[in-house]
Amino acid sequence: MKADKSNLYAYNKNLQPFANKLRKNMTKAEACLWKYALRAKAMKGYPFRRERPVLNYIADFMCMDLKLIIEVDGLTHHWEETVVKDKQKDEDLKAAGFTVLRFTDNEVLTRIDSVIKAIENVISDIEKKNIPPPAPASGG
Repeated sequence: MKADKSNLYAYNKNLQPFANKLRKNMTKAEACLWKYALRAKAMKGYPFRRERPVLNYIADFMCMDLKLIIEVDGLTHHWEETVVKDKQKDEDLKAAGFTVLRFTDNEVLTRIDSVIKAIENVISDIEKKNIPPPAPASGG
C-alpha cells in the first residue's frame, strides 16, 4: 500500500490505543528530540506527529507532508530479534513511500545538534525531489 492523503498516510486506527500509551511514556531521548527539534513546526516549519500508527507499526515521529519517519532506538534495538524487526519495519515503510531515519538514544542525548543537522539535510533532500520540473517555455 502506498501512503498518501487518500488513506491518511497509511494510518492504522487499530493501533491508536497503543500509540496513546507510548505518547504518554516517551523515552528520555524521544522527549528530548520532540522538545528541541520536532514540536511546534520547529523543524523547517514542518509539523511532526508523535507515536503515529502507520501500516502495522507505530512510528516514533512522522511528518506527513514529507512522508518522513524518524525512529529513536534504545538499548533493546541491538538485540538480534529487534534488529530483524526494525529492518522489516523500514522495508515496509519505504515500500509505502516513506523515508526512514534512525538514531540511537545515545546520539539524541549526547549529539542533538548533529541529529538536528542530519534531519535538516534529509528534509532538504526531500524538498529538492518534490520540486516540480519547470514548465516548458512557450514558443514564440
